Amino acid sequence: MSNPETPVENFKRATAVAIKAIGHQPELEVGFTTEPMGVAGTRVKVPLPSAGMPRAETAFIRGAADAVALRLRYHDPKLFARSTPENIVAYTAFEVLEQARCEGLGARDMAGVASNLSALLDERCKQQGFERAGAKAEIPLTDVLRILAHEAFAQQPLPKSAARAAEIWRPWVEERIGAHLGKLPELLHDQKAFAAEAMRVLRVLDLGGSGKNPSNDGESEEEESSSGAEQDEQKEATAADSEQGEPETSVATADADANSDNDEAQDRAAAPDNGDEARDGDHAGEGPEEWNSERGPRTTYRVFTTQYDEIISAKELCPPEELQRLRSMLDQQIRPTQSLIVRLANRLQRRLMAQQTRTWEFDLEEGLLDSARLARIVTSPSHTLSYKREKPMDFRDTVVTLLLDNSGSMRGRPITLAAMSADILVRTLERCGVKAEILGFTTRTWKGGQSRDAWVKAGKPPLPGRLNDIRHIVYKAADEPWRHARRNLGLMLREGLLKENIDGEALLWAHTRLLARTEQRRILMVISDGAPVDDSTLSVNPGNYLEQHLRAAIDWIENWSSVELTAIGIGHDVTRYYRRAVTITDSEQLGSVMMQQLAGLFDQAPTRQGAGRKGNLRFS
Repeated sequence: MSNPETPVENFKRATAVAIKAIGHQPELEVGFTTEPMGVAGTRVKVPLPSAGMPRAETAFIRGAADAVALRLRYHDPKLFARSTPENIVAYTAFEVLEQARCEGLGARDMAGVASNLSALLDERCKQQGFERAGAKAEIPLTDVLRILAHEAFAQQPLPKSAARAAEIWRPWVEERIGAHLGKLPELLHDQKAFAAEAMRVLRVLDLGGSGKNPSNDGESEEEESSSGAEQDEQKEATAADSEQGEPETSVATADADANSDNDEAQDRAAAPDNGDEARDGDHAGEGPEEWNSERGPRTTYRVFTTQYDEIISAKELCPPEELQRLRSMLDQQIRPTQSLIVRLANRLQRRLMAQQTRTWEFDLEEGLLDSARLARIVTSPSHTLSYKREKPMDFRDTVVTLLLDNSGSMRGRPITLAAMSADILVRTLERCGVKAEILGFTTRTWKGGQSRDAWVKAGKPPLPGRLNDIRHIVYKAADEPWRHARRNLGLMLREGLLKENIDGEALLWAHTRLLARTEQRRILMVISDGAPVDDSTLSVNPGNYLEQHLRAAIDWIENWSSVELTAIGIGHDVTRYYRRAVTITDSEQLGSVMMQQLAGLFDQAPTRQGAGRKGNLRFS
């Protein structure tokens, strides 16, 4: 007799049936995963429920399931492909309106679906922190369109978390297109007419809206409207999103009117919480700052302003209850692959413990008596007593930093595996007495955020340098026990966290933290899936600007620092950057490769790179 289904399995089965029924597609394949939800052919992806299934989580998952089902029911992909704009920012906004159209039709006909979609919107807005927003610059216009469209199309009151964003942006939007998104609510049943009106709305809102196909991957453009709106193309991250049924809409769209609210937003920018930053000076609008740290390479790399940068603990970015939910999702993802990674972790632990307990120096004049050599004294009395002494342990006076790329292209399976592998690896090292920390790097917004707004206010001086608000995340500090930080790793699964990546500064930040440690051996392992990408910076600087700085930072660490640097590239050849590196084509290999790389380092004698050397590197 088979075992009865668990509540989670019952819920998943019922949700899958509902998707097929609402979507009018009985042959669908429904997958429950931590990857972004969406539709791909005959397969749909919805969020994975946790074992406890809290009420708020089940409502959110039902809303996500209804959203993809309504997309299948009311959306014509061919007509959509003929209507979409070329501009990536406009395409993202156009996609948001089309999804809202499908959801609005379903919400008007089915009260239960309307309730679920409101729960989905509520959770999204909470994850983005919109209820705490104080200015337009903190809320992307594309997300505002989603909120206002839900209100107008579904004819539902907004949840409290979304009402704040709507309140801030509503006067500006209604002044341009009228109340309740103008004519759009009247065209919900006609996708073709709706698309034409949506394109007109995007042009009025200075979001672009020309062309038919969003498939191009051309150079980033900077479109300037008469109102001074900045519309830089966001190539990689949004193009990756377009493969999903519903792209992430965290593109921060700057507008001249939004710029007027930046002074309010400045007070909300988080200040660094420790002295580990390798940069100083934060004078917005006073011109670019040369990166000139005594603990890093002196280069021509510049930072326009550091005023809006932040170094922040993971627990400060997410409420405790949501962190717990995300950690539960991560635990569920760990279970199927845990046996393999744990087996590799145990192998690493055995190698470390073997060094700890069996590495001795023999034939010494003092120490512990070597009983194994007593026999030769009996056979040859001329031999003196032999002593032994345990060797000092290299690995026990070691600290390891894992620096994880938190860019948008890591979404889905890669970031999940990175979190899983880091979790198990840190636990293993802690058992062996090795300190370890986990760091992440991304940006606070897409398209430059407040740094770009400050540049615009300063008159757009040429070659401003880095033009985005960086966010460096501390998931686990080296001296923090793993049990205290375990929940923090779930943050990597949070929708909206992963944005752009400025690798060079992140590498120097992690390196600076390591230099402040007292351990004799310091190891830095970087996990990344691509070259540095920040469209806001690259649109107004040379195309290789960020990559050139990354190369200088790597070269300085490898040749002038005592920190041992290693890297793992996921689908990206990092061996062209790092001297000690490995590239994997499948993210499923990440856990085993991390273990092997670290085991190889511990098997080697500690290197002392750059001992006693001084100087700085410079590139032009």
